[in-house]
Amino acid sequence: MGVRIRQAGEADREHVVRLLDEAFHDDPVSSWVFPDETHRRAVHGKFLGVFVDVTLAEGRIDVLEDGTAVALWLPVPAGEPTEEDPTPALMRATADPDNERTELVGKLTGAIHPYDRAHEYLLLIGVSPERRGEGIGSALMAEVLERCDRDGVPVYLEASNARSRRLYERLGFTFMGTTVDLPDGPAMWPMWREPQAG
Repeated sequence: MGVRIRQAGEADREHVVRLLDEAFHDDPVSSWVFPDETHRRAVHGKFLGVFVDVTLAEGRIDVLEDGTAVALWLPVPAGEPTEEDPTPALMRATADPDNERTELVGKLTGAIHPYDRAHEYLLLIGVSPERRGEGIGSALMAEVLERCDRDGVPVYLEASNARSRRLYERLGFTFMGTTVDLPDGPAMWPMWREPQAG
């Protein structure tokens, strides 16, 4: 599937946040973090905006030219971080200070993130709900996966639902064997993709 992709900049921030808010509104993890739907509508975009800001500063955001899909990529160097990641606390402070789940989800995923090899981290990928099932998520990822294959770079992500896990498996990702189990909530599947031979 041929798609036209461009890299997002600061001017695209609000569009990217809105698209992610739509794409993840009913996601099991978002529903666990913000169980009350009315409250989720009020704060979910602020929560996701932290991911967007981190990626604009440290990585890249690919946007489908028609604006219906986005992918947030972060390069991760080899070696354990020397300092605690401030992002989970920032997510809580920014979105919902009284909700410890906003911070806990980041701490739990951070605790299992692999650091033994440099890799690309697909932090989030979101597709407009009305465009799901058309293959544009896979098409949006294709350029980065092809580059990683050429350069011998692995890719890591956490699948937040069974449907996305199946998609990632078709793209060469494998489940790493241990889920991130949110307390009284859904599981997330850490997945790894070795560079693929041409």
